Amino acid sequence: MNVLVWLAAILLLLMVWVGGKQGARSFLSLFLNFGVIFLTVMFMMDPAVNPILITFIASILIGCVSLFFINEVNGKTTIAFISTMVTIVILLVFIVIVSQKLMIQGFGEEEEEAISGLSLYIGVDFMKIGASVIIMSTIGAIMDVAISIASSMHEIFKHNPLLSKKELFKSGVSIGRDILGTDTNTLFFAFFGGYLALLIWFKDLNYSIGEIVNSKIFSSEMILILCAGMGVALVIPIASWINAYFLVKTREK
Repeated sequence: MNVLVWLAAILLLLMVWVGGKQGARSFLSLFLNFGVIFLTVMFMMDPAVNPILITFIASILIGCVSLFFINEVNGKTTIAFISTMVTIVILLVFIVIVSQKLMIQGFGEEEEEAISGLSLYIGVDFMKIGASVIIMSTIGAIMDVAISIASSMHEIFKHNPLLSKKELFKSGVSIGRDILGTDTNTLFFAFFGGYLALLIWFKDLNYSIGEIVNSKIFSSEMILILCAGMGVALVIPIASWINAYFLVKTREK
């Protein structure tokens, strides 16, 4: 416990030193988002509640904390929030369809020993829980891209306010292309970092490449990465168009 307190204190000092008041708000937002996730899990345990609806509400709250609480309410954060929510809605529909078709919910055979003494009759829809997990895992990356594009496009417009809507859109997409590769790789390596022990276990059990790819636990995580990558790619044109529309409308007024 002492180690956790010291690490949290060091993180707080670094964030305040680098970001000042905004850094302090960023540190506090970690606990606020943790509270949102904790409440989301509590509500999901109620069989009468739709986990996907709860996840969407949680995404709105997380977006408000991560964008408005940290960076305050302004044109950039408002557009980033709208872009994030539009992308989440589109992605949510796609993820529900994919989850129903691929049946990735539940536990794999590698996890049978760990859950053998537990009851699986908990009364919740594992398909919807699986879709919720994917959304909660992607919202951070989507918001990151949305606010990056919004900030960059506002800066471009500030220095060159005569740009047309089409030129602004192209600039936003160009910025998004540079972000796309790094964010996708971040998601990819986050998976392999978190599941390195599982891959070592696969190696010790002499799994073939085909067995690894077809194992439920591996395929479900790969689908998570692919869906997250799709969300990151999708938010780029959405955020670029909304920013271009908003900036041109502001100039005309």
